[in-house]
Amino acid sequence: MSKMRTVDAAVAILEKEGAIEAFGLPGAAINPFYSAMRAHGGIRHTLARHVEGASHMADGFSRAKDGNIGICIGTSGPAGTDMVTGLYAAWADSIPMLCITGQAPVAKLHKEDFQAVDIESIAKPVTKMAMTILEPGQVPGAFQKAFQLMRSGRPGPVLLDLPIDVQMTEIEFDIDTYEPLPVEKPKASRKQLEKALDMLLAAKHPLIVAGGGIINAGASAQLVELAETLNVPVIPTLMGWGTIPDDHQLMAGMVGLQTSHRYGNENYLQSDFVIGIGNRWANRHTGGLDTYTAGRKFVHIDIEPTQIGRVFSPDLGIASDAGAALAGLVELAKERKTAGSLPDYSAWVAECQERKASLHRKTHFENIPIKPQRVYEEMNKSFGRDTTYVSTIGLSQIAGAQMLHVFGPRKWINAGQAGPLGWTAPAALGVARSNPDQTVVALSGDYDFQFMIEELAVGAQFNLPYIHVVVNNSYLGLIRQSQRGFNMEQNVSLAFENINSSHLSEDTRGYGVDHLKVAEGLGCKAVRVEDPSDLAAAFDKAKALMVEFRVPVVVEVILEKVTNISMGVEINAVNEFEEQAESAADAPTAILALQA
Repeated sequence: MSKMRTVDAAVAILEKEGAIEAFGLPGAAINPFYSAMRAHGGIRHTLARHVEGASHMADGFSRAKDGNIGICIGTSGPAGTDMVTGLYAAWADSIPMLCITGQAPVAKLHKEDFQAVDIESIAKPVTKMAMTILEPGQVPGAFQKAFQLMRSGRPGPVLLDLPIDVQMTEIEFDIDTYEPLPVEKPKASRKQLEKALDMLLAAKHPLIVAGGGIINAGASAQLVELAETLNVPVIPTLMGWGTIPDDHQLMAGMVGLQTSHRYGNENYLQSDFVIGIGNRWANRHTGGLDTYTAGRKFVHIDIEPTQIGRVFSPDLGIASDAGAALAGLVELAKERKTAGSLPDYSAWVAECQERKASLHRKTHFENIPIKPQRVYEEMNKSFGRDTTYVSTIGLSQIAGAQMLHVFGPRKWINAGQAGPLGWTAPAALGVARSNPDQTVVALSGDYDFQFMIEELAVGAQFNLPYIHVVVNNSYLGLIRQSQRGFNMEQNVSLAFENINSSHLSEDTRGYGVDHLKVAEGLGCKAVRVEDPSDLAAAFDKAKALMVEFRVPVVVEVILEKVTNISMGVEINAVNEFEEQAESAADAPTAILALQA
């Protein structure tokens, strides 16, 4: 055994647990931890401009690759409270992330000391564990438990709060005898999976709903194998988008009120059985439950037992890790295929494919100002199959999910449940940090982009290149659309007027902030597009600038002020505000060309 400060033990544990990417801001109460990182040398630290931004960077890093756990570090007081939104976003989407905060000395915690706040109590509702460590000897065990919790069951974030005197106290610790705790995940039994498969095979029009739990489990290949063995169509949720490539013949489209495909909703409405794996039955996916459940039987497989029956009671519920369940289902399906006892679902698959080839939204508009649909069409043309998209909330994200194409797991990274404005840019930086050789493309409206625009400077400083497409209508567009039902559309503090930028008519034409000036002032590169015919060239230029300068590159697209994007309150009653595609030329980047 050897004697060392608790922070030196903690940093050694981080390395042994494989968590070596940190994002944060130093401060007085966390300086001992930073000194331990410096002395150790094995933890790379990316300096954020805002602690909330650091938390979203760590979140994005965790989402970018199987096994990643990003670390967010900050000082006492407001640094911890700044992390809460990041903790919520990670907790809501089942993302492992470790937040570490400094704290006032133990003896001062009840004396309203400077920047002393009960962050443990504040963070508990949005973490798997939040703990202010009061005894130095508990530090190794607390970190050990944190990693076990982040990886076990339904993944999620943890916050560990370290009083400054605890950080500096020496303890006996030997990293060579430290071992990570075993990860605990429920596993479906063969009997349970046989029952689920029997129910599926008794149906005429079965579907598999693939949730984000499959991506968390690293089990997308098993999902595709199961679908192919059974020849059963798949409906990915927004968080499960990419579990099966968009151009796979069994990918039947996404379902929902907003982030959905026309053919996805119609395919779902024709189904008679649904097996959901690693999904939550989120309300933006289901809409009204009477419509969603009518005429269908359900099996729900989820890693968290209390998730089953939370939204509605399935006909069969199974608590299991998605990977374990899929492995078992694949084995059973292959046995039955060998025995020749699988039904022939080829006619059902063909029906789904026919809808996929016919129910398209129009994307090819030539209007000036640009209609947003055209932006996503050009993005499909310009960015390849290996592109990783990052987005969070708003009409930009909704329309992007309706019209972009995703071809693999972790290629669509989205703060799905929390949807915090400002998440996109820092999360994209975390993704770029994890995947430096991939093309990362972020998608924001102007408001999301402005929320944490200062984090672009982090990408410039640390050479974290990505392309940020900003569709600028100088409006809170989603809120404007939702205000239509209150007869106050466009009237309640939604528009951004730019009255200070020089050369106003040439630069921004009244479209709010001059994003090009801001981006370039933060050390990045930027391009503005006002004509749809220039979009392809702008994306090509952005790719070249990104490679040359190794910094974030902003592509700002000036949109028409008012666009209503398809959405509704029931999956059988989505409002299609724009004209629909009538020929292949109306939707030239559709997965299946429209047949005239």
